[in-house]
Amino acid sequence: MAKTKTTFFCQNCGAQHAKWLGQCASCGEWNTIIEEVVQTDEKRSWKQGSFVKHTQKALALNQITFTEEDRINTNNKELDTVLGGGLVKGAVVLLGGEPGIGKSTLILQVALGLTQKVLYVSGEESQNQIKMRGERLDGKNSECLILTETNTQQIFSVIEELQPEVVVIDSIQTLHTSVVDALPGSVTQIRETAAELIKFSKETNTPVILIGHITKEGIIAGPKILEHMVDVVLQFEGDRNHLYRILRAQKNRFGSTSELGIYEMQQNGLREVANPSELLISEKDSALSGSVIAATLEGHRPFMIEVQALVSSAVYGTPQRSSTGYNIKRLHMMLAVLEKRAGFKLGAKDVFLNIAGGLNVNDPAIDLAVIVAILSSNQDVAIPQNYCFAAEVGLAGEIRPVNRIEQRIIEAEKLGFDAIMISKFAKLSKTKFNITVLRASKVEDIVKALF
Repeated sequence: MAKTKTTFFCQNCGAQHAKWLGQCASCGEWNTIIEEVVQTDEKRSWKQGSFVKHTQKALALNQITFTEEDRINTNNKELDTVLGGGLVKGAVVLLGGEPGIGKSTLILQVALGLTQKVLYVSGEESQNQIKMRGERLDGKNSECLILTETNTQQIFSVIEELQPEVVVIDSIQTLHTSVVDALPGSVTQIRETAAELIKFSKETNTPVILIGHITKEGIIAGPKILEHMVDVVLQFEGDRNHLYRILRAQKNRFGSTSELGIYEMQQNGLREVANPSELLISEKDSALSGSVIAATLEGHRPFMIEVQALVSSAVYGTPQRSSTGYNIKRLHMMLAVLEKRAGFKLGAKDVFLNIAGGLNVNDPAIDLAVIVAILSSNQDVAIPQNYCFAAEVGLAGEIRPVNRIEQRIIEAEKLGFDAIMISKFAKLSKTKFNITVLRASKVEDIVKALF
């Protein structure tokens, strides 16, 4: 009989240690290391029987027949866009997000919208609770079967009986397997249950959607290897005090990781937002100082966002620098450029910056809009509402071109803007637009043109 082996895992980051320590050497957290069983006397497969009987042969690259990925249309355009065109058969998708952000609502809504047979496995809610939420979502799929179970062996026996085409697990942290003797939610259990589900998915060509909890640092709970094992890692973001939710792909083996899906939380579930620009630009009666529209790009989707800035005299000794939705270090760079290249003394003033709608933007094309918004608030001069901006600002004060500028211009034109300001060095293949294209080469040009 084999001897039971144990080791020590950090419950925060999943790092393995040879002995117990008070502080994890990997993440620095205290009192997170727990002893767990890593090998027992008995080993079992993901299924007791033999679900698939075949042997794989090694093939040369030119012997492998290539076929396009067989995708399942989820009938949710935003999710399909983020996934790269639909749910790939045999793919394992991991969805993470803050508690209460709407992960279970989104996946249940998708499950009820599919035309395929779906097995929705919940380890957190009863069948009655899921039925109450399902009625509120007004789903149409009569073949969405609800199972409340946490033991993977029992789940696989139900799967073998029902033969579902899509499996949903809510959540991976609640599952446990008989293969290892550890508590549900521990690093060992998460790793083993995820490995069983991935093996099942690949052998049966069945897509599996996993919902994962996240830690206080915002990363998915459990070992980091979990994100390496799955095919797609999605992040569901947003503020629970706001209506809008953003779906991003942090990893995608079957598509781009730069796509973005936007939802609006309503009483009857999540509504897909087809035109994000309408939501990300606040409606106001007249032009206000410090409010500027930027043309940004997420993946293949261009849209307009509102950049808001507030510059005021510092009441306390040290001026404050605060940014929401924009990199604070980049804001410091923009302020240094304004002081050095344009002569604006902002060292003794508070500067607050906000991207309207709760969006977090990493596109450098909004640099110009940030600079204009800060100058507008500092001078208390309103920028015309029909102007938008798309350019990067360098440390020398130069206005640099950004990628796919024509796509941004066309989007601004479609939304009714009269003028867009871009870099003087941007190359356009199309010369005529129904929108005025203004060009600038330095920050000083912006100051002279607008202020």
